[in-house]
Formats: sequence, C-alpha cells, structure tokens
Amino acid sequence: MTDRDHYTPGPASGAQIRKDGERWTLVLVRELRHPPEKVWQALTDPVHLREWAPFDADGSLGTAGTSVKLTTVGAPTPHVTETEVRRADAPNILEYGWGGNDMRWELEDFGGGTRLTLWHNIDRRFISMGAAGWHICFDVLERLLGGTPIGRMVGPAAMKFGGWQRLHAEYAKQFGVETPNWPPQATQKP
Repeated sequence: MTDRDHYTPGPASGAQIRKDGERWTLVLVRELRHPPEKVWQALTDPVHLREWAPFDADGSLGTAGTSVKLTTVGAPTPHVTETEVRRADAPNILEYGWGGNDMRWELEDFGGGTRLTLWHNIDRRFISMGAAGWHICFDVLERLLGGTPIGRMVGPAAMKFGGWQRLHAEYAKQFGVETPNWPPQATQKP
C-alpha cells in the first residue's frame, strides 16, 4: 500500500465565502508546517505545481508581468488560460487569473510555518466543489512539502474519490448551497 492508499481528508474546515451579488469568492486558509519561501516555490514553480495543483503552468508564476499558460488538468476538453501574473511579492503575495477567475495567494509566517490563504473568485454553483478540490490539493501540497508525496488528485479523478464527495457535501452544508449530484458515483474507502 502507498501513502495515497491511506489518505483520507479531514473534515471541511478553513473555508468561507464572500458574496458580492452574483460574484462569489471562496476564501481558504491552511496552516502548513513549512516556511513561506518553500511554500512560495511550490506555488510558482511549474515542476512543483505539476505535483499538486489543478493546472499545469508553462512557466514560473513568480514574476509580476510574466505571461504564463495554465492548462487545467483532467478537463474533458483542453482548457488553456493565458494569464499575466499581476503581483508577485515573494514570498508573501501572488495574484493572477485562471479560467476567467481571480486568484490571490497570501503567505504569512506563522510559528515557523506558513498560514496560506487563497482567495478564488468562483461561480456560486461550483463553490462547494471548488472548496472540496482545493482542500484535497492543500493536503497533497502539505505532504509534498513534507517529503511524503501522494500524487496529484484533481479534476474528475478527484471527484470519484469518496473523500471528495464527503467534503463536497460538508462544504455545501457549511455554505448553505445545494450540491449537484455529479459525479454520480464515488469510490468509497472501506
């Protein structure tokens, strides 16, 4: 068995939504045991992103003004977003767009580790799905930075994972939104 076989995400936590009419922002906070410089590298370096993020980048996200193509992993049809890094203040703030939505990462030194906050504008119909997906991505990131990678779990493959289904339902309840029944079946762990 691999570490991935033993992986079960914890309960839905560290997430909130901010509403401004039809524009909703998912705000996720996670405390990581690694210094901001190490987390910054994982957020900006294409090699690291390929290990945990829901997209691949064709260049570094670490320099403001840089144009980068982000390719969503597991999309039914290729989905490529060309973005410009709007802000890159290493190792504290990173801003860019992905799929027509704004992304803002804030890294704060916290007890020898990092308090990582993500603001992600997302369609309200998909807010609980996004929270569940980022929750799993952050778990994968934590393990990658700790030297025990479990491999990227994103897109439709993650949605088939029973832990994602549970998180999706928990976040939907927390946010007071309905959960679409998609995907229809999940693999549950015994």
